[in-house]
Amino acid sequence: MDSGTENNQIEEPESKKQKLSNSDEKTRKTFEGAKVVSILNNKTTQKCLFLHGKFEDDKEKDAVFILERKPFDTKTEALQELLSDKTKLTSDLKNDIYSTFSALPSVQNDIKATIIYPASEKHLRKYRKQDIFVVKETKEDYNMITKPYVEQQFVDKIFNIQWVYNILDHKAEMERIIFEDQNEETGFVLLPDMKWDTKDADSFYAIALPRKRGLKSLRDLDESHVEMLKNMRSKSLAVIADKFGIKQDRLRMYFHYQPSFYHLHVHINHIELDLPGTGALRAHLLDDVIENLLMQGDYYQRKTVSMTLQDSDKLLAAFRAKENNVSDV
Repeated sequence: MDSGTENNQIEEPESKKQKLSNSDEKTRKTFEGAKVVSILNNKTTQKCLFLHGKFEDDKEKDAVFILERKPFDTKTEALQELLSDKTKLTSDLKNDIYSTFSALPSVQNDIKATIIYPASEKHLRKYRKQDIFVVKETKEDYNMITKPYVEQQFVDKIFNIQWVYNILDHKAEMERIIFEDQNEETGFVLLPDMKWDTKDADSFYAIALPRKRGLKSLRDLDESHVEMLKNMRSKSLAVIADKFGIKQDRLRMYFHYQPSFYHLHVHINHIELDLPGTGALRAHLLDDVIENLLMQGDYYQRKTVSMTLQDSDKLLAAFRAKENNVSDV
């Protein structure tokens, strides 16, 4: 749900991106007919490549291809097969005791491929490498710029969270639910993020979606939501420890601001994961949020919040129009 660019405001959830639309005649088995138009972005540290492409059978429509290296299978038998004559080595460098090779294993060479088709101009902008800017959002800025902007995006049907309601109402993805608390005020649904293969515990990544509707972001939280947040925290940690053997001191739990979609949600992932969106300019730890609300019930209605926005983001344009303080990151 949230391979993704760290700072994109209008991000489609991963669960939607993973599936071809119902209009696609059948699930693709290969990339037959696909042609590369351009490289949108190449995130070398994340081993992730974003391509703009087209299919030969309909050159009028654009496509986005996301290619991402999967984590290694750390089971002993898989590792032993990797370190065998099935892995072909080509020497790159040898110096004394040190040698480097290009290795082509017969296993563990999987690439996760995501197709967005047909892709809109919004999708192309989203995945194209862009300059990032730091914005300080005061409470006045939120009320005069951000809140009206977000509300208008819903009116114009640019933002759509029906897919979230489909999950909460058991109309979609029921088989993926890890845990559910059906209390309408404090309950939530816990399900794996699509970036997680659900096998490797060290790359654990889940999303907790509150059942309570109308909460778009951190800015909507006040003291009345503390019980809900505590419930999400305690039950998620208990379930994750029980089902996956991951203790709470090996997990991060946080909100994004700005979020990638506007139904409040908590990101829960393994502390060893090197992920975008976990830095100080976007991630707000769940424990800190709870403590802040206990100290001051309207903390997030009053606080100035620093955030990052991409150059093409219309929210950034709205801030610039109001001559807010914006600086290169």
